[in-house]
Amino acid sequence: MKMYKYVFTILLFLGSYFISDVAFSQRTITGTITSADGALPGATVQIKGSQTGTQTDMEGKYSITVPEGSDVLVFRFVGYKDQEITIGTRTIIDVKLEENTQLQEVVVTGKHVEREPQSLSYAISSVQGDAISNSKRRKTKGKKSKVKNTSYKEPNTESYATKEENSFHSVSQNPLSTFSIDVDKASYSNVRRFLNDGEMPPQDAVRVEEMINYFNYDYQEPTNEHPFGVTTEYGNCAWNEDHKLVLVGLQAKKIKKDNLPNSNIVFLLDVSGSMNSHNKLPLLKKGLTELVKELRENDRVAIVVYASASGVVLPSTSGSKKEEIIAALDKLQAGGSTAGGEGIKLAYKIAKENFIKDGTNRVILCTDGDFNVGVSSDGDMKRLIEKERESGVFLTCLGFGMGNYKDSKLETLADKGNGNYGYIDDFQEARKMLVTEFSGTLFTLAKDVKIQIEFNPNYVAAYRLVGYENRLLNEEDFDDDTKDAGEIGVGHSVTALYEIIPVGVKSSFLPKENKKGKRLKYQTSEVSEAAGSQELMTVKFRYKEPDGDKSVKFEEVIMNEIKTDNSENFVWTNAVAMFGMILTDSKYKKESNKDLYKWILENAPNAKTNDEEGYKGEFIRLVKTAESLKK
Repeated sequence: MKMYKYVFTILLFLGSYFISDVAFSQRTITGTITSADGALPGATVQIKGSQTGTQTDMEGKYSITVPEGSDVLVFRFVGYKDQEITIGTRTIIDVKLEENTQLQEVVVTGKHVEREPQSLSYAISSVQGDAISNSKRRKTKGKKSKVKNTSYKEPNTESYATKEENSFHSVSQNPLSTFSIDVDKASYSNVRRFLNDGEMPPQDAVRVEEMINYFNYDYQEPTNEHPFGVTTEYGNCAWNEDHKLVLVGLQAKKIKKDNLPNSNIVFLLDVSGSMNSHNKLPLLKKGLTELVKELRENDRVAIVVYASASGVVLPSTSGSKKEEIIAALDKLQAGGSTAGGEGIKLAYKIAKENFIKDGTNRVILCTDGDFNVGVSSDGDMKRLIEKERESGVFLTCLGFGMGNYKDSKLETLADKGNGNYGYIDDFQEARKMLVTEFSGTLFTLAKDVKIQIEFNPNYVAAYRLVGYENRLLNEEDFDDDTKDAGEIGVGHSVTALYEIIPVGVKSSFLPKENKKGKRLKYQTSEVSEAAGSQELMTVKFRYKEPDGDKSVKFEEVIMNEIKTDNSENFVWTNAVAMFGMILTDSKYKKESNKDLYKWILENAPNAKTNDEEGYKGEFIRLVKTAESLKK
């Protein structure tokens, strides 16, 4: 027994000595980093000569544990001079950084950091080895932050472009309808985000055509020299029994991944403070990691980031080096304001330097759209992207998050950058756009795709295009090859719906000139012999090859034959369009919302036999959610 006590005493002594020695060998240093303007959130503190570092919280405070033998701390902040301070015996070190008027651009690669003197007004710093550091977060007032590197909530500043719903046009006065196609799907997933959070979406956030085009349809694939096939259908309109509905569906050619051209991709990633949220930068990194897994050896990827500054995280790298690319993504952290304009210029520069002739060259911009430093207005961004697209590099925009989401800016960028636009609200959506629809997202089959429809006045009194409010073109734009329009990617489907008021139908939505039988003073009202045929309308298409400047034209004729046994495509598009009209409180829905909800929930389930991914089932659930929110 004495022997056990003796051993226990020795162990207790050694343990006390060990604990005391450890406590003596390391210290915790705390303090606050400020500038002449006040606290600096997101400033970095690094132990000199090591990869250990930390960041300041929203009030500029930090805490770092320093091991024995490390006696110097380095304090950094983008736009300010670095400071090195010897710790000595202190446990509290407050630092005031001075602004640096002579900045450098720091290019951060996966292997090392290279400083190149530049006469540039931006810089980017490095911490924790080769990772991009968190730079200056925007200064906000709020409660004291008790946990380092936590996200912060800003006032809701989401913005959406205002739009006015398309109205009915008289065929006698306006026989032609012209618009640009749109394969964007951002509005649907954004609407889903609101409904899943128990809120009805803002009306301007709802773009009916994007909701319809979110789903895949069983349309005819191309059987001739054109890159897309055409499907048309004429039937009854579900939200107004007096009207008819015309469906025009395009299906782009499907190509196996191994047969796709090589790709040169630049990820342009927003790592500013506004991206410091679980549904922003972390979700972005997971989504792009899935895309990287799809790359082939001859594909190339570069990574550019921007916050208070822009920098290269990964130079153009072969798709075979997946681990290296994914490691570069993993190291990204959020912090700083948003110099989006400089980031876009740098991304296009790298894309052009690594341009693949006869391949796919694309910048993928991932952001919440909060461009608040540098080029910030929609007009400036539009002109910048219009200039850059001339190089043959296309643009994909992926939006993330909530609260300060800038839908209008991202839509403008994608539209003018010959690209597409999506909103990523969860990991399932990230996989859908970047893996399941990988080919269509990255590889363009036709650009500047336009549609022009001429209606036969013998059968159609008036018409209106459902959705596409921001894609309308003038009549003369159809034949103008300098006029920009939409793009369609590999395997993409596009749907357009026209609501028709047949001749002889008494409708409250008929334009006034039809009601009064108005005639033009200087023009004849006579129609051609073709009007006496059974043709309801003629649909004309124009498109260019991805690297072409001259458009190709072809047309399809829709006969005046109403189909009573409509296809699943037709029923489903009716349901989705109807839901969009409920959400926007459309003045053109004749039936009550109660009856419209009932129609959707009774008919949509019969049109979802092809729903392997479950998106149609999810739509029905969202309709039920919206109905319950309005009760």
